Amino acid sequence: MPPTHDTAPSNLWVVIPAYKEAARIRTTLAELLPRVSNIVVVDDGSPDGSGAAARSFGVWVLRHPINRGQGAALQTGIDFALLRGASVIVTFDADGQHDPADIPAMLAPLAAGEADVALGSRFLGHTIGMPLSRRIVLKLAVLFTRVVSRIKVTDTHNGLRAFTRTAAQAVRIRQDRMAHASEILDEVRRLGLRYREVPVTVRYSAATLEKGQSSLNAVRIAWQFLIGKVVK
Repeated sequence: MPPTHDTAPSNLWVVIPAYKEAARIRTTLAELLPRVSNIVVVDDGSPDGSGAAARSFGVWVLRHPINRGQGAALQTGIDFALLRGASVIVTFDADGQHDPADIPAMLAPLAAGEADVALGSRFLGHTIGMPLSRRIVLKLAVLFTRVVSRIKVTDTHNGLRAFTRTAAQAVRIRQDRMAHASEILDEVRRLGLRYREVPVTVRYSAATLEKGQSSLNAVRIAWQFLIGKVVK
């Protein structure tokens, strides 16, 4: 039986960064709301009404006046959730790739006191519709992270994560754009936070593949991350 508002922690917050997701965020929120009552969507300067679409569901909506990037949107949402008293924070993509049914498994190691951070892994779990080219890019990203950040994970760029309040306060995202995914793992290792990878499902569609990271973008993200480590 899926968890309801009565079984989910009352102090659980879900943070959703959104940019040009008006066509997909409605489905994402419709799937999430039966399970989670505290949701904040950060509209990252979208020109397409993403914020208005989210607001129609009665969730909290914050807006960046300009597009700053997913990392910046996540930090804005996490800061807001902490101010609202969150003791557990889950980050969740707006585009429908994640399955809300995976949230209880993400929360379990935190609730048991076994981890400070839970990291979703599609390679320990399942993927639906992922092309070989995307699999290769993601596997190379894992290798890059293991070498540069020295943290052993199976999935680097997975937006489904869970943080205890203490971990969310400690991890600071300074990389505004997509390099934030590697930066978060770098912070987990640097701060000595306990982490657990959790098998999850990631669903691909033509639309999400089109907006996803190309091989060239993956190189740019790696470069941004390395520069960020130098100037931090």
